[in-house]
Amino acid sequence: MSAVNDFHHIFVPAEEEGRPTLLLLHGTGADERDLLGLGRALVPGAALLAPRGKVDEHGANRWFRRLAEGVYDVEDVIARSGELTGFIEDAAAEYGFAPEGVIAVGFSNGANIAAATLLLRPDVLAGAVLFASAAPLQDREPDRVDLSGTPVFMGAGRTDPITTIVEARLLARQLRERGADVVLHEHSGGHGLPQPVFAAARDWLAASGLDSWPARQAGPRPSVGAREADQGELK
Repeated sequence: MSAVNDFHHIFVPAEEEGRPTLLLLHGTGADERDLLGLGRALVPGAALLAPRGKVDEHGANRWFRRLAEGVYDVEDVIARSGELTGFIEDAAAEYGFAPEGVIAVGFSNGANIAAATLLLRPDVLAGAVLFASAAPLQDREPDRVDLSGTPVFMGAGRTDPITTIVEARLLARQLRERGADVVLHEHSGGHGLPQPVFAAARDWLAASGLDSWPARQAGPRPSVGAREADQGELK
């Protein structure tokens, strides 16, 4: 059974041949529309796959449960990452994009689930752009998976009170120890995405070659996931 419609989601086909698919993963309290503009600006013409986190925390969408502020339910992180992996694989078959050309772009909680997916299923993502990310498995040492050569950009604020710079550096270390090619771009701000960090991520994507990928085209018209269709047209 396909996992595509297990998530509210939006899919926008690539506008140009040879563009990757950006998996857009929103932060706490946002939804599948939140990062569409960011994705278009990061890699113009890329395919965009934007699901909504399935965890409801007092009315706020999230990707996994937490036990307290900054304390994650690690078992739920692992389970939800598995759900997301199934969605990515089935969406590639449903919409006809190349599964080997999927790049995660996440902010905060969305960056955390992307990082967990890198650490748990290194075969699923071609790379990742992680803004304001923490180490999603926290004090649990991840398995020694092979991330050899996987490019990862991290933007982290040294005064971030939510996903601290200590957690960001821990995640960078965990990824590097497993072979990932990590750029950790630290900035003086807090829990946000300053323009210079966005620009650095955009330039990094272009320099790494991740903004171009041999992707199959799914069609000329944006597609909306089945559960999204009753909520209005794609804006």
